[in-house]
Amino acid sequence: MLTLNDLVARLGGELHGDGERVITGVNTLSAAADGDIAFVTIKHAAQAATSAAAALIVPTALAGTLAQPHVAVRDPQLYFARVATLFHPLPVAVPGVHPSAHVAASARVAPDAQIGPNVFVGENAVIGHGVILSAGACVGDGAVIGDGTLLYAHAVVEHHCEIGLRCILHPGCVIGADGFGNAFAGDHWEKIPQIGRVLIGNDVEIGANTTVDRGALGDTVIEDGVRLDNLIHIAHNCRIGKHTAMAACVGVAGSTRIGAYCLMGGAAMISGHLDIGDRVQVSGGTLVAKSIRTPGVYTAVYPLAEHRDWLTNAARVRQIGSLFDRMKALEQELDALKRRDGSGE
Repeated sequence: MLTLNDLVARLGGELHGDGERVITGVNTLSAAADGDIAFVTIKHAAQAATSAAAALIVPTALAGTLAQPHVAVRDPQLYFARVATLFHPLPVAVPGVHPSAHVAASARVAPDAQIGPNVFVGENAVIGHGVILSAGACVGDGAVIGDGTLLYAHAVVEHHCEIGLRCILHPGCVIGADGFGNAFAGDHWEKIPQIGRVLIGNDVEIGANTTVDRGALGDTVIEDGVRLDNLIHIAHNCRIGKHTAMAACVGVAGSTRIGAYCLMGGAAMISGHLDIGDRVQVSGGTLVAKSIRTPGVYTAVYPLAEHRDWLTNAARVRQIGSLFDRMKALEQELDALKRRDGSGE
């Protein structure tokens, strides 16, 4: 339980109204009840008057304009996230090894790490201070899990991969499976050994059932602060720059480099061997088939329409080539007429 005064003392902000108002949780504007704090944007300012929230977090432009106690800040959503973390912190390791876990004798496990039921820790693996390995998590031979990292149930870190400090790996994610490397031998495929690793930086969060493949020769690298949503695939030898965020179902093909502070919308498809520069934003569903070196927002999605209209438009798109040729021929004829008229013919 915290008061508004407590929140402002910890997180800053400009307090308006009763600082002794008790806050017991966080909620949305519409669902908030007594004891809850919610945040308001300029767009939804009108809803604040009808909210039952005990207090509000508002942009500085609304400071002093609301009847409810409120804290005015530059970024209400960010402030709300920090308040929510106070009420819902990440779990803290309870030191110990569950009897059903298998920990190799050569593994180095910090004394304050938590090793849960049915966890597997391989030979020469390193488990850092305050690490939590939840039920069924698997850490392969020679893998390194940095201090303060949390693996949820059935997360897998394959052999010799390295996870940095304070990372979060959600259930079912797989780090370090073999990349898709095969050589065609005339009538069949032969597997190319994938002998690289995955190196993940600090403060990275990887969603449920997301997969990051190990490099074929060099390493696949995920830099500090990256956020990967659920059901994403990062292929072998990719490099994802710091603080880049990807929504669900993005696919990144092999050996592509994505810069820092990029945003990839849901189900975006990034072809292989491309270079995407810093601060590039790709809209959801977009197919990126060439490198992007200039910051900006990029979209390549065919617009939604009623089915009959979509078919008509698609048919017209297929005719663009012939229409271009006809237009070019007409322009040539027009130029010829202009030249003839200019010569007095």
